[in-house]
Amino acid sequence: MFGIEILAKLIRILRSAAAPSQIAGGFILGMIIGLTPLWSLHNLVVLFLIIVLNVNIGMALFSFALFSGIAYLFDPLFHELGFYILVDLTGLREAWTGLYNVPIIALSKFNNTVVMGSLLSSLILLIPVYFGSKKGVVWYRENIDTKMQKWKIVKVIKGSKIYDIYQKIRNLGD
Repeated sequence: MFGIEILAKLIRILRSAAAPSQIAGGFILGMIIGLTPLWSLHNLVVLFLIIVLNVNIGMALFSFALFSGIAYLFDPLFHELGFYILVDLTGLREAWTGLYNVPIIALSKFNNTVVMGSLLSSLILLIPVYFGSKKGVVWYRENIDTKMQKWKIVKVIKGSKIYDIYQKIRNLGD
């Protein structure tokens, strides 16, 4: 039942009146928080952006949950990338040392290889995932949703009294 509820909420988000850019914005901000370790200073900044920007918060939560599960699989790769950036690139060592001596920057935990690798990975994925998810929302609305509305089961559910009562209750908050 839990999986069906999540799928229903995802479909509700995709069918909502929110613009595809709002849904994609929530998706990428949730991706950043999901891919990186949770208790980092940059995640506080991303949370602030989720609140301030006009993005879909439900999609941000969905994306956070999705990418949190994926992040555990990629932690060894994030460690390798972070180790390369922090240790193997000797030209950047002085910059990292200088940044570490700045009190607020030290709180960001950038010197942790997993934090550095996952943050860099999420920043690299930011633009392609944004445009890909934006196209995915438009594609869903044009292709999948129109076909789903023609299914007999959907027509039966929408034609029932229970659905009418649900619609009235749902619209009370508007």
